[in-house]
Amino acid sequence: MRKIIYYVAISIDGFIAGPNDDASGFMAAGDGVAKYLEDLKDFKTVMMGRRTYEFGYKYGLEPGQPAYPHMQHYIFSKTLQFEKQSELLTLCHIELDIIKELKITSETDIYLCGGGQFAGWLLENEMVDVLKIKLNPLILGDGIRVFGVSQKQYQLRLTQNDIFNDGLALLTYEIDY
Repeated sequence: MRKIIYYVAISIDGFIAGPNDDASGFMAAGDGVAKYLEDLKDFKTVMMGRRTYEFGYKYGLEPGQPAYPHMQHYIFSKTLQFEKQSELLTLCHIELDIIKELKITSETDIYLCGGGQFAGWLLENEMVDVLKIKLNPLILGDGIRVFGVSQKQYQLRLTQNDIFNDGLALLTYEIDY
């Protein structure tokens, strides 16, 4: 069975974006970002919620097209629809059975892109296996929390850590459910 890996940039205070979905303070270059981009090549499957997918529109993503051209996309939404969509994109309802099936059928581990509410729901349903945190030297104060409104407590086991000269830390944890 494949693992769902939540690979996400966060601020020191636990936000994945500031107010109004502002991600401008996060590092967009440097050794840590290069490591992240290299790691993405290992994934053939990406999953995300509607808000994360639509966030890409600000950066030139066309509706119905893949954000990562080498990955099969599963977009979880109750409302999202496209007139035309790529063969690499599948719209799904938020159901545990679909996610469990993906963990069985995916060729590689699954990249959970974005997060917030969807990541919190997956965590509470014990579907996230690994957290790869790109901890940015940044305090946002407010915004989108890394696990939305989830308030459950989980024990994490650090399996790898990389600290880069620009202040970014890449921390990998397994979750003990």
